[in-house]
Amino acid sequence: MITELGHFALILAFAIGILQMIVPMVGAHKGWRGWMAFAEPAATSQFILVSFAFAALTWAFVTSDFSLRLVYLNSHSAKPLIYKISGVWGNHEGSMLLWILILTLFGACAAWFGGYLPAPLRARVLAVQSAVTVAFYAFILFTSNPFLRLETPPFDGQDLNPLLQDPGLAFHPPFLYLGYVGLSMSFSFAVAALIEGKVDAAWGRWVRPWTLAAWLFLTIGIALGSWWAYYELGWGGFWFWDPVENASFMPWLLAAALLHSAVVVEKREALKSWTILLAILAFGFSLLGAFIVRSGVLTSVHAFANDPERGVYLLIILGIFLGGALTLYAARAGEMEAKGVFSTVSRESGIVLNNILLAVSAFVVFIGTIWPLFAEMIVGRTLSVGAPFFDAAFTPFFIAIAIALPLGSMLAWKRGSLSRVARPLRGVLLVSVALAALAYAIQSGNSAVGPVGVALGAWVVLGAVTDVWQRTGREGFGKRLARLRRLPRADWGKTVAHAGLGVTIFGVAAITAWQIEDIRVAEIGDRWAVGQFEVELRQIEQAQGPNYVTTLATMAVWKGDREVVVLTPEKRFYPVASMPTTEAAISNGILRDLYLVIGDPQVGGGYAVRTYIKPFANWIWGGAMFMALGGLISLSDRRLRVAAGARRPDAVPAE
Repeated sequence: MITELGHFALILAFAIGILQMIVPMVGAHKGWRGWMAFAEPAATSQFILVSFAFAALTWAFVTSDFSLRLVYLNSHSAKPLIYKISGVWGNHEGSMLLWILILTLFGACAAWFGGYLPAPLRARVLAVQSAVTVAFYAFILFTSNPFLRLETPPFDGQDLNPLLQDPGLAFHPPFLYLGYVGLSMSFSFAVAALIEGKVDAAWGRWVRPWTLAAWLFLTIGIALGSWWAYYELGWGGFWFWDPVENASFMPWLLAAALLHSAVVVEKREALKSWTILLAILAFGFSLLGAFIVRSGVLTSVHAFANDPERGVYLLIILGIFLGGALTLYAARAGEMEAKGVFSTVSRESGIVLNNILLAVSAFVVFIGTIWPLFAEMIVGRTLSVGAPFFDAAFTPFFIAIAIALPLGSMLAWKRGSLSRVARPLRGVLLVSVALAALAYAIQSGNSAVGPVGVALGAWVVLGAVTDVWQRTGREGFGKRLARLRRLPRADWGKTVAHAGLGVTIFGVAAITAWQIEDIRVAEIGDRWAVGQFEVELRQIEQAQGPNYVTTLATMAVWKGDREVVVLTPEKRFYPVASMPTTEAAISNGILRDLYLVIGDPQVGGGYAVRTYIKPFANWIWGGAMFMALGGLISLSDRRLRVAAGARRPDAVPAE
């Protein structure tokens, strides 16, 4: 009964969404305040109804209601509770319901916290947001209904994909979706502004917190996915340039560009057309990601579905919204007149350079991701574009971003001076070069990746610190320290986020340049050297988990005569899904990770064993968390939550 009520709630939300798509838009066009006011209760109602539908589906998973087709296909009675819950979105239909839940959440938040917006703009934003939601209501109800019943309920289910039965993957999709779907608000603001024909400083201020929130969640989601791939898949890497990984990375790059360009709109009323275009493209790439994950056109370990027919519907949604928004942009872009004028050397020019590099980086990733599909369609050949292409094509642009970041963020608005900015950065440059030289002197081998990464990371981190210190004036240390404490949170957020990027750059370069790898066949009692450590395979035993059997290895790591740690890597097998997984054992540290993997038994005896020493691995995800923390600090700045000088409008009586 609860399931049927959830299905009915979703249909009712669909009907309300259609009304919200039409009524406020007509009201804004005609100036009918009562019609415009309809958007707010409608947005709240949609969120409540979809929340109930999502809760009903979750209840079916928790109680193992195998009469529901989706539960039968993606759950099992012996599965731990956390994975029963995460099984709700660990499949195509449930993940689309989560997508819709977040769409309605952002729409409701715009209704709840949009009191400072002009009534016509708020009505149009909520109408466009509802139009996006209606498209996905139709998609899920007509092609991907999660509430379908089975005529004869089976005794038990087929279990969730074992790769998804992991804490990292339990939390990774919700955060990623909050980022993906959060960009729909930027899209809605952009389309509403095009319909209204007005983009000004207030619009730039209003669109920033929504973009910042989406970028923040996307950062956390990508970091969680990378961390999961690192410890769960057993291959020892943190990024594979997989199509689904790229599908989340491209919107992140464009959202970062949008955040910076929206600042120029707010401060200088320049880059209006470009900012609108970025808002459209950022959400367009989110929709492209949904298509890639669910259509089966590109193979990925992360894909939810392999259904080209449903992929066509997603492609239609992408074409309607992206094509429609770009058509409207082409018709209205000429009206987005820029008022601010700036010189070649200025903060605005630095942000333009930043935007160009980020956009081109996203385009490079897009070409590498989509090219195999085009090659198969046009040439008829199956091609693979792997990490070597992305490393060679993407890295130079990101190096340029890292070099330009401290300089651009310290330039003055309208007209700046490179010599004035370079003066306080001389010490930063000297320290960065000195650290690079030290890294080159102590490393083994002649790779330049490590030293260059050290220099770039130090340059970005110390540049961010210098930037915030320069904002305190030129008086005594005590007064500057007092001013430092009084700086706006947005300035602190920018500093923390930029420093986090520098930390991640260093972590990526360090693990790439200085990782030590050992692959061998070992028998019980064997002991071998890896770098400065020795590893001993002590024991192999079979064990039973909640819904799997496992081959459990006990391995000791020594440094000289001292036992450092005992690790237990696993090779699990899930009988219901008939699928093995690799569970790496990792001893985490600030300076290095010890990473052990046990493989299959070999024909001649012994087991395949992989040992890695990964220097500064955790700095990659630590830097990402710093970036997210910077976004959170900026989001807490009240200036980003309300328009400058705005007055809350009087209550609008319903007509």
